[in-house]
Amino acid sequence: MTGFALGVDQEEWCGQLRALAAERLRPLAEKGEPGRVNRPLLAALGELGLLERVFASGALELCLLRESLAYGCTEAETALALQGLGAYPVLRAGSEEQRERWLPGVRAGRAVAAFALSEPGAGSDAAALALAATADPAVAPAAGGGWRLSGEKCWISNAPEADFYTVFARTGEGPGAKGVSAFLVPADRPGLSGAPLDMLSPHPIGSLTFDGVPVGPRDLLGEPGRGFRVAMDTLNLFRPSVGAFAVGMARAALDATLAYTADRTAFGGTLSDLQAVAHRVAEMATRTEAARLLVYAAAGAYDRGAGDVPRRAAMAKLLATETAQYVVDHAVQLHGAVALQRGHLLEHLYREVRAPRIYEGASEVQRTIIAKELYAGVVTR
Repeated sequence: MTGFALGVDQEEWCGQLRALAAERLRPLAEKGEPGRVNRPLLAALGELGLLERVFASGALELCLLRESLAYGCTEAETALALQGLGAYPVLRAGSEEQRERWLPGVRAGRAVAAFALSEPGAGSDAAALALAATADPAVAPAAGGGWRLSGEKCWISNAPEADFYTVFARTGEGPGAKGVSAFLVPADRPGLSGAPLDMLSPHPIGSLTFDGVPVGPRDLLGEPGRGFRVAMDTLNLFRPSVGAFAVGMARAALDATLAYTADRTAFGGTLSDLQAVAHRVAEMATRTEAARLLVYAAAGAYDRGAGDVPRRAAMAKLLATETAQYVVDHAVQLHGAVALQRGHLLEHLYREVRAPRIYEGASEVQRTIIAKELYAGVVTR
């Protein structure tokens, strides 16, 4: 990608992905049960090699992948993204033993991963999490002791059906973010239970209860007290790609609106003949393109190892998710009542588009990150 323009090979790959999502993955998604992990869909993503691409690619390719899948099948995109979010900390910070045990199953779509950060009292304020990891010499005594996890996690995608969780807990090495550690916790650990939550989103979201769940040094992801960095490294990669997901939805809504308004007759012509309609579509297209460019600029910065990735990632997620909400809302308005029928593309997108403005840091959190990064470079008298 040079000058924010895709190469021929990239454009062809994106086209292939959009077709694949619509023709191969959407039928599997439609057979799934809302609020449940769709394991046949995950298996297909594995068979097609798309889950492997999540871990083998950089941020730019991940964004292309997520945008293209979102255009044709949001459920496939979300299933793929949640596998990446839950397992990426294992790839980056896990031991060789952890990677060998879990990542092949994740890549094949057999093992379901989940990223367990949010809590009832610590959603967007991740550094305020309260899940306690209390030292217990009786846990893993041969390794010098371990911890017991006690507390709750909430709004965890893929819970309670995941096969393992990347869990962030307070081990107390320091205040705030300095006292957080990351653990890989298999779902069958004693004391771990969960329950589904009835949410607007069609993918599974649940709560987790930790009642003295034992974890040892071999379950750590990285070093004790460095778990917050593991979380932020993951989010810095996935935040721009959340933007790509949003752009994919916006582009699907925009294309549907172009086709509908060009064909729908009203007031002696087509809707597209009306200046109010044409100008609104022009605004939708302009905002979508601006968001797309910002997403890929952030992805490029991540792949280059630039120092301003947190700011760029926050800007990309903020603009893209807010833009997608705008575009989908106006697409529904221009379609009228037909777009509110169950099963209509825009009815589906209208439900899907709301959540990305909240998860992985709400829009208000992104603005806070952006402002903090901007003011960090200001020299005061």
